[in-house]
Amino acid sequence: MEISKKEKPKKGFWSLFEQSEIPLIVYLAVFVGVILTWTLRAYNPDLSLNLFSELLGAAFTLFVIDVLLVRSRTKRWKIVREHIDYLIARDVNRIRDGVANRAFSFDPNIESGLAIEDQLIQIRDQRNSFLAHLEKQEQEEVISQINKKGLFSEEGYDYFQEKSEDIWNLLNMKYSEYMEPGLVSNLIELHTHLKDVCGHIRQFQKGERFPEDKIFYSSIALKGSGVSLKKIIGICNDLKESGYSIAPSLSELEKKPLIN
Repeated sequence: MEISKKEKPKKGFWSLFEQSEIPLIVYLAVFVGVILTWTLRAYNPDLSLNLFSELLGAAFTLFVIDVLLVRSRTKRWKIVREHIDYLIARDVNRIRDGVANRAFSFDPNIESGLAIEDQLIQIRDQRNSFLAHLEKQEQEEVISQINKKGLFSEEGYDYFQEKSEDIWNLLNMKYSEYMEPGLVSNLIELHTHLKDVCGHIRQFQKGERFPEDKIFYSSIALKGSGVSLKKIIGICNDLKESGYSIAPSLSELEKKPLIN
């Protein structure tokens, strides 16, 4: 699923209803009630006026309370959003780095004599091209490039298990409910495929316990890993395009993080 670029909070009258904690049907019910009580004035003016006043008061109270809730929530979100965005971007960057290096033995060509900042940019550019190329390749081509020794090991399992937990923690933090639905959907899918890779690693390792079926287990694990890794790369590339991939800051780079 594609996600949009980081959006600024919407402004305007209708945006209040879009962010409202109170269902729109409640406002509609009050509005209909106001109209009905107003039509009763021809039959019982006093009763109609009393009901009309009560409904208007209730509508006004609901609206004021709701606006205060929305503003309070928006204010809290503005305070923490930058930090949450950084956590997401940092974890996505680490996953991209880990997949490239651990699963596919990515080996960048680093020019000597360059400043460390320029070398980092060079590595990241090469990794971007590497992952973009992998995403476009056919399934069998992706599978043929998997580093079996690095991926199907206890270190590989621990790494993907750790990254899946990192994403799960992001989804379960206090302010995750304020995230955009498209972003949440991508993080859930990313978590799922990271866990699937862990399952494929365990499947591959069954061949060590059952040597007579080693070819079967390794074949199943490779195919499954190819599917999951290709999905992970695609999701991380989409997140990167949306601004969610930032390398941890280094000294002078802290003021201007490198989008990766």
